[in-house]
Amino acid sequence: MESVRVPVLLIAFIIGTIAWTGVSVWLSARQIAHVRQHRDRVPADFADSVPLEDHRKAADYTVARERLAGIGTLVDLGVTLGWVLGGISLLYGALAAWMPASLGRGVAFVVAMAAIGALLHLPLTLYETFAIEHRFGFNRTTLRTFIADRFKGWVIALVIQVPLLFACLWVMRSFSGLWWLWTWLGLLGVMVAAPTVYVRLIAPLFNRFAPLENPSLRARIENLLARCGFRASGLFTMDASRRSSHGNAYFIGFGRTKRIVLFDTLLDRSTDAEVEAIVAHELGHFHHHHVLFGLLRSAVITFAGLAAFGWLCKQDWLLPSFGIPWRDDALALVVCFFLASLVGPPLTLAGNWLSRRNEFQADDYARKHAGAAPMISALLKLSRDNASTLTPDPLYTLVHYSHPPVPLRVQHLREGQDAALEPVG
Repeated sequence: MESVRVPVLLIAFIIGTIAWTGVSVWLSARQIAHVRQHRDRVPADFADSVPLEDHRKAADYTVARERLAGIGTLVDLGVTLGWVLGGISLLYGALAAWMPASLGRGVAFVVAMAAIGALLHLPLTLYETFAIEHRFGFNRTTLRTFIADRFKGWVIALVIQVPLLFACLWVMRSFSGLWWLWTWLGLLGVMVAAPTVYVRLIAPLFNRFAPLENPSLRARIENLLARCGFRASGLFTMDASRRSSHGNAYFIGFGRTKRIVLFDTLLDRSTDAEVEAIVAHELGHFHHHHVLFGLLRSAVITFAGLAAFGWLCKQDWLLPSFGIPWRDDALALVVCFFLASLVGPPLTLAGNWLSRRNEFQADDYARKHAGAAPMISALLKLSRDNASTLTPDPLYTLVHYSHPPVPLRVQHLREGQDAALEPVG
């Protein structure tokens, strides 16, 4: 009698995936309960600066988004289980029926998987944009703009990712044992070039950028840059209001390509001093080399991940352990990415801890160069304008927040200000 092989790796993957999903749903339930519990009372430290109506709106917005995110988590689980319990073989078999074995078949398989995933998540994105964001007064995106954005995003993804995927699969076939090292070197080049490519070629396809026109604000920011010894290729405003009323700002690029981009929604609702403080905060990230260290961390993690992929992809038992009867580097790569998803949550937890520490350092830099009061005022306005809750669940925050909650940031700024005012000796 022929023995039945138990797919141990597949069973372990399914158990791990369900376990992580369970933890995510539990944390989401904690967040919803904690926010609703504190919905009708503004924290004492903000009672004079945050109206109860705004606090309730932030709570309701947080709960609505968290519920949708929970649905998205369950959809992700269903999609993942569907793929590993036969979907991969079904899709690849359909392609194999009319495409000869080639790099093109592998690329088509990965692209088809990505397209199916995007289409399955499209209803959630539509609901988020036209139901939740609209209900709370944030959405300014028309259906036409939404469709155009998605179409442009998919075209850009195909133009960039298909050649990279072809190159990766060719390297896997041609260099066998050390394919992962050559792939890592190629991805490293892509990571370095990505900000410049985004600034120059991709971002203008979605938004209009114009030089900052406000002369007093421009002079103020240029003076800040001079004091901090920082050079940028320009100060720009972005028409974010075409799609949303959320306010923000960002720096992007390396070397001479660095740009400072301010959302028009931020400029409409902030004083010059508050905008200066926000820019000073972003300068703090560059001063402390957070962007460079982040790139180095990504390079190290990618190196380790690809080294593991390099070993796994060449193991004869990998694909059969997932019930896949074909041999293709694209299939092995996809299975490796599924396995890597089990490592994702711990890495995200560590990354969020580092990110929160970086935010405190950037806030300290803003306090020193623009003052604590404008930074605190800016944080409260951003919190109000983006409907960010002031009462998140502490454990949820520890796991999911890449930025410290606003109350902790305000407390940190006030403590830093008080320490700076204390007499020495």
